[in-house]
Amino acid sequence: MADETNQYEIDRRQKLHKLRDLGIDPYGRRTEGIVPLAQIKSSYKPEMGHDGGPVVKSSGRVMLKRDMGKLSFLTLRDESGDLQVALDKRRLDDKSWEVRSLIDLGDLIVVEGPLGSTNKGEITIWATNVSMAAKALHPPPAKWEGLSDVELRYRQRYVDLWANPEVMRLMKLRIAVVDEIRRYMRDRGFVEVETPMMQALAGGAAAKPFVTHHNALDIPLYLRIAPELFLKRLLVGGFTKVFELNRNFRNEGISPRHNPEFTMLEAYEAFGSWETMADLVEGMICHVAETLFGGLKIIHHGGTEDTEKRTINLQRPWRRMRMVDLVEERTGWRFDKRPLEEGKPELIDQLVGKSGSGDISGHHGGGHAAKMKQFSPAEQLVEVYEKLIEPTLIDPCFVTHVPSVIIPLARENKEDPYFADVYELAINGQEISPGYTELNDPEKQREHFAHQVGDKEEQHRMDDDFLNALRYGMP
Repeated sequence: MADETNQYEIDRRQKLHKLRDLGIDPYGRRTEGIVPLAQIKSSYKPEMGHDGGPVVKSSGRVMLKRDMGKLSFLTLRDESGDLQVALDKRRLDDKSWEVRSLIDLGDLIVVEGPLGSTNKGEITIWATNVSMAAKALHPPPAKWEGLSDVELRYRQRYVDLWANPEVMRLMKLRIAVVDEIRRYMRDRGFVEVETPMMQALAGGAAAKPFVTHHNALDIPLYLRIAPELFLKRLLVGGFTKVFELNRNFRNEGISPRHNPEFTMLEAYEAFGSWETMADLVEGMICHVAETLFGGLKIIHHGGTEDTEKRTINLQRPWRRMRMVDLVEERTGWRFDKRPLEEGKPELIDQLVGKSGSGDISGHHGGGHAAKMKQFSPAEQLVEVYEKLIEPTLIDPCFVTHVPSVIIPLARENKEDPYFADVYELAINGQEISPGYTELNDPEKQREHFAHQVGDKEEQHRMDDDFLNALRYGMP
């Protein structure tokens, strides 16, 4: 296979040299007036007939080539779609006809000519001029390889984007979703900000950071795991509604649901609460779904871990339920702040079974059944929820009143401080969004930080500057 691949490249390089011998730059030049293929295609009208339409100019990658003597048909593809081009010897000058014989699949070319159609009604550009934009030295992937080799697609996204139109469609849809989210937030009075990506302390979440080094200051710095503490500093400074839609970095595992580098939206509203954020997120997701997906029923086609096709119903209002009530509804365990082994010990075996090899990989690390018994009742409650219940929540559900020890940056519930005023929004079996009533008591926050970092030797990891900011007052 390696020799065959090399031969492909040898043949293509020979054609590249022939193009140069003809005085043609195989890597093109600046070209004005190029129109997207889809726009050209949509401008066609039946009365244009065979070749009676306007002269158009476009560029694309050659996806298909059929030579028929003095006539060749090419299928070009750009980011907007596909369009057929006809190369007729009678319409082309000698140089353009020579170029035709040196075109390979995957080449980027520029064509110009009248718009029309074939006898079979295929919309076509009848080229009168053909030039190169970039000679491809590598052949495109075979159709089956291009569609099925997941590793190749992930490693060579620059090929996947043009080899698989669905990937381009999804990429553009993602871009549109992000744009619509920004518009939604701005329309509600939020201002977009940027906070530091490199931080002296990694805070705002429980995750392992990436570590780098600042040469000039000779200090370690951390790629942020969350923007939370800096966004809250802006509330101290006087901003009332802020959001950031940007990158975070967590030096942890990789799976179809977790990536070391990912985009997250985080927002804060002065004088709000977890209910304020729940309303915001519910409204935002429904708005995006109706605007870009045409409705509140979303078809999920699965992925590498999940091939099941399912419908997600976003119809409002979304369910809101306390974590302990949801656990009792699904498992029969009525959480009363005592250990799981005293209330429903058979759930421990189910948890170990759910973790495959016996690892428990929730908020606080792994282990087997014995390890599970070492967890606090609060940690056990969260494990039961995350392993046995969250994967079953397909339609949106705000799971509220999470144990406060799990979320040190949230305010404790007034009626029962054992729980925090938070929600965890689950959709399609995974957490999509957490939201808090933020803790703004600096002394209480210091207590939570101290509990989180544990040993006195680790106290230096607390963000004293953030605590100092809270002492000035945060709404």
